[in-house]
Amino acid sequence: MNKIRKGDEVIVRTGKDKGRRGTVLQVTADGRLVVEGINVAKKHVKPNPQAGVEGGIKPIDMPIEVSNVMLFNPKTKQGERVGFRMDDDGNKVRYFKGSGDVVDI
Repeated sequence: MNKIRKGDEVIVRTGKDKGRRGTVLQVTADGRLVVEGINVAKKHVKPNPQAGVEGGIKPIDMPIEVSNVMLFNPKTKQGERVGFRMDDDGNKVRYFKGSGDVVDI
């Protein structure tokens, strides 16, 4: 069970995009995340008229290491560490370590 999952809103801690927020689009098997609008690279695409592909320079989102992001807490408006605990019903839930709030509500 991963601490950061697809669809979570994260904030970047280090690197050229430090302080920016985005939504996780994909979690790769090697512990990297593809975040919307973060770590954008430009790819030169060759046109292919038969497949309907237009040529040019297109921005694509590149993976970022999971250790360089934190889960964004909307109540405190900042990134916080995430942990796991068992709730009253015996289910395993994610929670913010700083405030103690449950992430998945």
